[in-house]
Amino acid sequence: MTRNSLHGVLAQITALSALAAGRASAADAASTHYALDPAHSTLAFQFVQADARNDGKFTKFPVSLDLAADNPGTGKLDVTVELNSVDTGDKERDDTLRGPDLFDVARFPQAHFISTQITRTASGYDAVGKLTLRGVTRDVHVPFTFRTAEEQGKSVGYLTGKTLIRRLDFGVGQGDWKSTEWVGAEVSVSYSLRLFASGH
Repeated sequence: MTRNSLHGVLAQITALSALAAGRASAADAASTHYALDPAHSTLAFQFVQADARNDGKFTKFPVSLDLAADNPGTGKLDVTVELNSVDTGDKERDDTLRGPDLFDVARFPQAHFISTQITRTASGYDAVGKLTLRGVTRDVHVPFTFRTAEEQGKSVGYLTGKTLIRRLDFGVGQGDWKSTEWVGAEVSVSYSLRLFASGH
């Protein structure tokens, strides 16, 4: 191979590398950052106690989402739940949930989910990531649908979905609360979020 032909090959490699980098940068740039509109968002949960369904919600749960519809693999979902904000409509029950046998908010005031990968599914998206609750970290799936809209000149996103969490996997249930005879092992978590696009 002559010096000129070698230079030509190197130039092609450099050009291809630059093109690939440019495409990656364009994909990253296409990601939109969203932050929670707490006044129009809900994070709720349902559990079974004594064969009856019980409902609750959290009132403080900051959410950050980065998502490119055409390239969800570059996205990230980050949710922090302030466990002290639990509200089931019953003060005695809420105090029990905050107590040492369940959420133990004195030692673990927050639950935190951060995605490691977001993929497309037949019905929307699936955020796979790490949930840390009561000092225990486990992999969970957070499936969701997502749509965008323009409202009063602002770009907003709507994220909705539901997932199941096994409370004992995270130690939520010590002492008498470890038994599933009266309180079910699975907790259904549903989310309906309105999000503001960055800059709005």
